[in-house]
Amino acid sequence: TERPKAVNCGYAFEYLIETLNDSSHKKFFNVSKLGGTKYDALPYSIRVLLEAAVRNCDGFFMKKEDVMNILDWKTKQSNVEVPFFPARVLLQDFTGIPAMVDFAAMREAVKTLGGDPKKVHPACPTDLTVDHSLQIDFSKCAIQNAPNPGGGDLQKAGKLSPLKVQPKKLPCRGQTACRGSCDSGELGRNSGTFSSQIENTPILCPFHLQPVPEPETVLKNQEVEFGRNRERLQFFKWSSRVFKNVAVIPPGTGMAHQVNLEYLSRVVFEEKDLLFPDSVVGTDSHVTMVNGLGILGWGVGGIETEAVMLGLPVSLTLPEVVGCELTGSSNPFVTSIDVVLGITKHLRQVGVAGKFVEFFGSGVSQLSIADRTTIANMCPEYGAILSFFPVDNVTLKHLVHTGFSKAKLESMETYLKAVKLFRNDQNSSGEPEYSQVIQINLNSIVPSVSGPKRPQDRVAVTDMKSDFQACLNEKVGFKGFQIAAEKQKDIVSIHYEGSEYKLSHGSVVIAAVISCTNNCNPSVMLAAGLLAKKAVEAGLHVKPYIRTSLSPGGGMVTQYLSSSGVLPYLSKLGFEIVGYGCSTCVGNTAPLSEAVLNAVKQGDLVTCGILSGNKNFEGRLCDCVRANYLASPPLVVAYAIAGTVNIDFQTEPLGTDPTGKNIYLNDIWPSREEVHRVEEEHVILSMFKALKEKIEMGNKRWNSLEAPDSVLFPWDLKSTYIRCPSFFDKLTKEPAALLPIENAHVLLYLGDSVTTDHISPAGSIARNSAAAKYLTNRGLTPREFNSYGARRGNDAVMTRGTFANIKLFNKFIGKPAPKTIHFPSGQTLDVFEAAELYQREGIPLIILAGKKYGSGNSRDWAAKGPYLLGVKAVLAESYEKIHKDHLIGIGIAPLQFLPGENADSLGLSGRETFSLTFPEELAPGVTLNIQTSTGKVFSVIASFENDVEITLYKHGGLLNFVSRKFS
Repeated sequence: TERPKAVNCGYAFEYLIETLNDSSHKKFFNVSKLGGTKYDALPYSIRVLLEAAVRNCDGFFMKKEDVMNILDWKTKQSNVEVPFFPARVLLQDFTGIPAMVDFAAMREAVKTLGGDPKKVHPACPTDLTVDHSLQIDFSKCAIQNAPNPGGGDLQKAGKLSPLKVQPKKLPCRGQTACRGSCDSGELGRNSGTFSSQIENTPILCPFHLQPVPEPETVLKNQEVEFGRNRERLQFFKWSSRVFKNVAVIPPGTGMAHQVNLEYLSRVVFEEKDLLFPDSVVGTDSHVTMVNGLGILGWGVGGIETEAVMLGLPVSLTLPEVVGCELTGSSNPFVTSIDVVLGITKHLRQVGVAGKFVEFFGSGVSQLSIADRTTIANMCPEYGAILSFFPVDNVTLKHLVHTGFSKAKLESMETYLKAVKLFRNDQNSSGEPEYSQVIQINLNSIVPSVSGPKRPQDRVAVTDMKSDFQACLNEKVGFKGFQIAAEKQKDIVSIHYEGSEYKLSHGSVVIAAVISCTNNCNPSVMLAAGLLAKKAVEAGLHVKPYIRTSLSPGGGMVTQYLSSSGVLPYLSKLGFEIVGYGCSTCVGNTAPLSEAVLNAVKQGDLVTCGILSGNKNFEGRLCDCVRANYLASPPLVVAYAIAGTVNIDFQTEPLGTDPTGKNIYLNDIWPSREEVHRVEEEHVILSMFKALKEKIEMGNKRWNSLEAPDSVLFPWDLKSTYIRCPSFFDKLTKEPAALLPIENAHVLLYLGDSVTTDHISPAGSIARNSAAAKYLTNRGLTPREFNSYGARRGNDAVMTRGTFANIKLFNKFIGKPAPKTIHFPSGQTLDVFEAAELYQREGIPLIILAGKKYGSGNSRDWAAKGPYLLGVKAVLAESYEKIHKDHLIGIGIAPLQFLPGENADSLGLSGRETFSLTFPEELAPGVTLNIQTSTGKVFSVIASFENDVEITLYKHGGLLNFVSRKFS
């Protein structure tokens, strides 16, 4: 179903339609021919907005004036509102429920009006990922509360999995069903020091790379998830069957941002032979990741996404665009994480809040897609709306590995170049003009480590030797160890495994490569593996007394380390897989040898642990290891080979090869290009294939889940999760004339900064609330109440939850409480109970409020709830714009006091009744007169900003407007 429109989309710009090439039937709007040099000066992200405006120009929702405003971005930025029609919508299940329930209810309404309910479909492709329903009901953890001096002993994990322990196959530890030959000889000298495996049992046995079943923790959690959310899942499955344009990604597939990035992204849409840029809005905060692929996208509230699904645009202030020029070449020892954090830190310092950021310059090509999407995903860290990376050759190479056909890529490249949306370093027309340009020289980003006692104490690798020396000299404190000058060069000899070694201050005794939290980016793990490969090939080794370990965050890490061929080299250096869980960084390392312990005590040595985890507080790894540094995985391997942190990598060798030649870190450090190539070939490809199979095959529970396929949803009247909402109960085929609001009582008299959470809380349901009474009357116990967020598909619960926040301050009550006064009777009641009485008595309601009414997160029920309580208008000093739009979209009039006036200055108590009449020709910003029961008359502003908002209000809101279009 196409979205409702006044006239054909793009009618004013049909002359811009061209064929892609002579032999192709594909067409596109060549917006690059609009405005001449003006277009060439536009940032790439604004060009995407412009193309969408041209293609969707219908003279009503999108006017020619809007198109011209975007084209004149240079002078209009920050000064005008423009509509934007994204190509698709991304929902997660919490916000998806109310949207899909509204569509199901709309089918009922259209049928009641005599229309064809089969015509009701979302206007654009809508993907719904069920990834917010999982709760951790079952887990297992090998980390015990008992003291662990040095760690290393096998822990007894809580019994959960039926898979039996097989003591003779210690390296596999019996946690998997691997049938490989597991004798301890395969795994070398550290084979007996493994910590017990927890949670993320890999999809392949890490030791033999043979398939194993999913761990029972996963299966049990999924079983409970399907049981707890069965009603909602059945409804989602029905939605995917009957609605065109709706695709449901079932539970257990992956998180919304991962699925969006790796599977749903089109980059260039092709619809009925028309090509146009991919763009998306969604209700997941990680939507911004897709900007790293050249796809314009950002997160919005549930009601905005529903509006897009109903065929309306998103409204935004034409943004400023900050151009971020990346220049220079990164330091050879800099990892992807260093680069991402360095750029993020710089953007935060510059100040880009509320703006678009767009990257350009020669340095952009040095960033992999993983780097770009990570930077784009960190928008909340520096406040930008989005960070956009235009499509370039790096993007196309990446898409080769994510399932795009050669023909698709060729047409994509031809199209993007035709409309000047393809970036290259040799831009013949020059770079776009930006609101502001900031420069970041990649060479200024230096590799660093953190320590020796706290994560926040960062040390540049080039300063490591001098900094460690300073730590020895400083008084005991956050960094100092206060070692006497005459003892700082002490050396203690040890005998270990038949050889003699020397320990000194700075000697590394623990080295752990961990791929958790801050080092989950595949590039850094691959860099460690490639460095290990080159080190082994150069004849370097790690001293055997150093406790080395490799603890991946999940089986996927093992898989790509193996498929890329680097795992044996890590093993050769002693970095063997010890399991999948928290180990070294929580003190669960193997105990150091007696020889090392004695040497440390004898010389009072400040020895070191180095790990790629996130915690390094003194004594955390081991009581006898006083200096602990956090480093990237490749640096962990490098320091392990060096055997000390007291080294300058630029001037001192790691060791010598068999011929006696000095080998420096620079000789074996893998280039970023090398790492990116391996990452694309061995990580991206396998991840995409695995995800694609999961989505297309589904899972047994989802595939076997029964769901109706009827045109209308068969509502279960006993359901407490999903109910047909009452928005359409009084819907007529044609909108009635605007009725006056007569003798309305004030439901609530509120102050400033009332948030959407005050209006419609999303948390747990209080036992003494109106919603709790409703659920109790239906046989539910408090344990089964769940949260308001989980019950967004039930209007009866959500209406009772409106203004149920215990911190709501109603001036009628004089203290925080979800209460109000029912003035005809004088009773103090729950807000819902008072509203219910007013509705029985046929009395309309209004709300009095101060400044910034509706601030905070966008929340659809913050508008829907008051509407169902019988609220006809809100009278406030000012509004959060998004919430004001929501009020109009549901049919509540947003009224505003004249500048300088408020309820106090006008002498209003809130106990009066209020009456007003709307003129026949309601216009944006018109002034209306309100008369109170005390005889006072005062003027207010009807806060409608354009004809579209007035049209929606006259129809009684967006849902009614669209329902009538379908009827």
